[in-house]
Amino acid sequence: MKNRVLNIALILAFVFFTGCDRTGDIREIKLGHALDTSHPVHKGMVYMAERLKEKSGGKLTIKIYPGQQLGSERELVELLQIGSLGMTKVSSGTLENFAPGMKIFGLPFLFQDRDHAFRVLDGEVGQELLSESEDFWLKGLTFYDAGSRSFYTKTRPVKEPEDLKGLKVRVMESASAMDMVRALGGSPTPISWGELYTALQQGIVDGAENNPPSFQFSRHYEVCKFYTIDEHTMLPDVLIMSTIVWKSLDDQEKQWLMEAAEESTEYQRKIWKEAEEEALRVVQEAGVEIIYPDKSEFKAKVDDMYDEYKKDNTMADLINRIESLRNEN
Repeated sequence: MKNRVLNIALILAFVFFTGCDRTGDIREIKLGHALDTSHPVHKGMVYMAERLKEKSGGKLTIKIYPGQQLGSERELVELLQIGSLGMTKVSSGTLENFAPGMKIFGLPFLFQDRDHAFRVLDGEVGQELLSESEDFWLKGLTFYDAGSRSFYTKTRPVKEPEDLKGLKVRVMESASAMDMVRALGGSPTPISWGELYTALQQGIVDGAENNPPSFQFSRHYEVCKFYTIDEHTMLPDVLIMSTIVWKSLDDQEKQWLMEAAEESTEYQRKIWKEAEEEALRVVQEAGVEIIYPDKSEFKAKVDDMYDEYKKDNTMADLINRIESLRNEN
């Protein structure tokens, strides 16, 4: 029944709502996402919209619908696929369901540091992964910085992997995220982002994992008073576009849009670090205990994931190429 209702909603959306409207010489692309308007990724997309308007002289614009106004992350992706929505932002963890290569970002402790991650995302590997989802009518435009993900819990602190045993941990609908939580001893429980606050309140899950700004803006710190900065994964956010809408743009419009997207990436990365520091300050003042564990203990627990991934030739090649970019200046 749930799928039937969703299908009906998608059909109605297709009839009454298109991803790109044209009025004379002016075109407006609709962008929906699930984030709070204070989130640095939302601010990055606002910056993109401003730059696009300037570049095009107002001929090509973006209208943003934040805070799940148009649906959950998964629903927004489905709207893109039928051309009823122009653009959205998704976690690479969600996108791996449509672009299998994105699964690589779910490997814990894959990146040496943030600079290493940016070398990968901005280089050949990143560009290849952005194009992988086009077979599913989704065009990757750019990667936004989403920092590092860490565990936060409700009933007890996590100071070592053993503390995760018996805990139900919310994860995205991502096979790699579920594999990681299992490897660390927890019980992975996929729940949509919009339903997570209530799930934490009601004890459906005992905790979750995400970056500091998301922990703050979601107000999950009101329920979870322990935040363990193990920084197990660095899952970038991905700005994606409906290939149906993309193909409807002329070459000049495509150029304007790509330039604006690239400039917004640079801007968003600059404001992300400040947002992380502010988020940790806010949650600490709200009574959250910040824990800095020995990361090597967590890393040792997930080594087997690398062996498993390397059984796939494509994953093995990606791992080798990403590791080859370590320690570069």
